[in-house]
Amino acid sequence: MRRITALRTALSAVLLVGAWAGAGFPAASAADAPATTSRAPQASAGLLAAMQKDFGLTESQARARLSAEKTATAIQGKAKRAAGAAYGGAWFDASTGGLTVAVTSEKQAAAVRATGAAVRLVSHTARRLDAVKERIDTFDAPAGVSSWHVDPEANKVVVNVVSSARTDNDVRKFVERARAAGPVVVEQTGQAPRTFAAGTVGGDPYYTGNVRCSIGFSVNGGFVTAGHCGQAGASVSGWDGSAIGSFQGSSFPGDDYAWVSVGNGWWTVPVVLGWGTVSDQLVRGSAEAPVGASICRSGSTSHWHCGNVLATNETVNYSQGAVYQMTKTSVCAEPGDSGGSFISGDQAQGVTSGGWGNCSTGGETWHQPINEILNRFGLTLHTA
Repeated sequence: MRRITALRTALSAVLLVGAWAGAGFPAASAADAPATTSRAPQASAGLLAAMQKDFGLTESQARARLSAEKTATAIQGKAKRAAGAAYGGAWFDASTGGLTVAVTSEKQAAAVRATGAAVRLVSHTARRLDAVKERIDTFDAPAGVSSWHVDPEANKVVVNVVSSARTDNDVRKFVERARAAGPVVVEQTGQAPRTFAAGTVGGDPYYTGNVRCSIGFSVNGGFVTAGHCGQAGASVSGWDGSAIGSFQGSSFPGDDYAWVSVGNGWWTVPVVLGWGTVSDQLVRGSAEAPVGASICRSGSTSHWHCGNVLATNETVNYSQGAVYQMTKTSVCAEPGDSGGSFISGDQAQGVTSGGWGNCSTGGETWHQPINEILNRFGLTLHTA
């Protein structure tokens, strides 16, 4: 784990502040009142360069996408209310640059379109699909079943099965029970999810015992991170070995979130580290990005990488136990990235939980949504 000495010296206090340092990340293992801003998206040259590289966009296309995603994020709540009981879910469509909302009745279509969203007529409401997913949550999942979530675009519940285990008897029985519960489609994934916690490596953001993890986001009085990184009461030291504080609350599995108090000369700032790849990013709120939107992750092992939101409210079947209400992304991550920041534009999204793959060959990563963590512990996000 190499560290940029000059950057680390300048930001020694910023690291503990909830900067995007990610480490100790468990692979696939981590009420809406988000803070929002009316300001236009403020994209640094570094962020635009990263989006151009990761998405194959020009600078003007990257700016246009960030603006379109900000608009989609702002209208999705209005569109959901307009759809009412006919609401079937929503997603950002990068090909059109707009939000698409699924509805089960043409009667609500005009009201939804009036919010600025496109409309697709579907068979199942989001409430129906959520109920099917919650029913599947009660099943005992074998190791060959990776995860499951509601896919609004497919209008079904997607069950992800590890390719090599698709013919396993226990996996087949699980799939049969899932299909009996409601509209379900099965997809294959290359690897099973696992946690990405890492052993002690010099110069990383923070340590608890012999585990290295990363700071997620600054909150008043501390920072949030992944629950698998430490239990309540565990002491935390910074990248330089000095005492930061201790875990004040932690939950894993079931959830994958925690918060750590900050003291001993450390303080918090609303910053996510760019690790020299992009400029350090200011955090201005926590409005949840829709499925299909771009999202980036900062971690102390693999630093800065971007991708798309693939699914929300996904149940991830780690070897330690299931974790619920996770968000799946196409962003890669590696051991040591646990707890780090997921951000979309200038809006905090969540803390790195786990995934599969790496940043050489690719993979997928899950994060625990930030607003759930804030609500659970009664915390306030530190914003710029």
